[in-house]
Amino acid sequence: MNTLEKLLSNRWFVKAQDKEGYYQVKDEVGKYQNFLSEKLGYHVIVNPYVVKLEKLPAVPENWMGISEFQEPMEYVFFCLTLMFLEDKEVNGQFILSQLTEFMQGTWKQGEIDWTVYQNRRYLVKVLKYCVRCGILQVYDGNEDKFKNDSQADVLYLNTGVSRYFMRNFTTDIMGFASPEEFIGDGWVGLDEDRGIIRRQRVYRRLLLSMGMERTQETEEDFLYVRNYGKNTIEKDFSKYFDCELQVFRNHAFLVLGEEANLGKCFPDATTLSDIALLCSSILRDMVRQGALEADLQDALSLSESQFLDILEVCKKSFQEGFAKKYREMTAKEFCRAVMEYLVRMELVEAKDGRINIRGAFCRMAGRYPKDFQAGIGGNNEK
Repeated sequence: MNTLEKLLSNRWFVKAQDKEGYYQVKDEVGKYQNFLSEKLGYHVIVNPYVVKLEKLPAVPENWMGISEFQEPMEYVFFCLTLMFLEDKEVNGQFILSQLTEFMQGTWKQGEIDWTVYQNRRYLVKVLKYCVRCGILQVYDGNEDKFKNDSQADVLYLNTGVSRYFMRNFTTDIMGFASPEEFIGDGWVGLDEDRGIIRRQRVYRRLLLSMGMERTQETEEDFLYVRNYGKNTIEKDFSKYFDCELQVFRNHAFLVLGEEANLGKCFPDATTLSDIALLCSSILRDMVRQGALEADLQDALSLSESQFLDILEVCKKSFQEGFAKKYREMTAKEFCRAVMEYLVRMELVEAKDGRINIRGAFCRMAGRYPKDFQAGIGGNNEK
């Protein structure tokens, strides 16, 4: 994994947490500055505490949240924690009760009752995340005790990197009303050069999203990919990654080779990824046989019951190749787990009782070897 891949695959490198990684990235990041700033419009933070690449997407997507957080209140508690730490000295200490008192006094949407187990559980999850990513260090005590007893205390050390977690915005964000406005803030001042914005938007989308679909909204960007794909875009990316740009009638993908390592990708080595590919192969067969018909963007739209039937067929047909967890699931549990994964990866969209399947999903498929059903093979062919 080269330094650029490390910057793209990790939130940041905290000196106090990973001194060797911090210095390695700090020493080599200069080699990628032109590519990051010109092609992606990205800024690199380098200071005595942290090295961080501020990665902004072209469009907000489902998977771009903090995976450890499942509920809105966990994000609320996290933001309140960052606010609390703004006034704390680097390497300064504080106790958990100081944080809970601050939250109680700052949150204006109602009272935070710390005798409620659910609130304590949310906060413990947030604090463990802060420790894991280097924002806090536990000096004495254990957060889990607070989960069971609202009077339990923990002594923390503030590492000082919390102030670099959030982006610095060029405008007042209090008037923002949509996620797109937060992304657009990064292009303030470039309105006179739409070409720069379009280029950076295309490069970001190919790098961070599940490919690019040709729609009415992306027609201009897709034309850019067609015009500059192999001669410019692929060459720019292949300087730093093992990759290939594939452009079809309605889709464009940055396909990574075996030597590339860019964090979470699809497909990966998980069973859910395998199941998704097997489901895609079933859908492709149904289109080929005339049982389903794709639209002009190569997408499919099924009723929820139709799609759940396909997931059940996938489980019955291929479950012997699944991990034990998925083999032993009931059909309902299996369908829910796979559906949540597909929605999170933005391969399908559930809307108004319909399942809309992206054309990108049907561009990929996986099958077991022909001898699998006979019990001889078991490895996936992707």
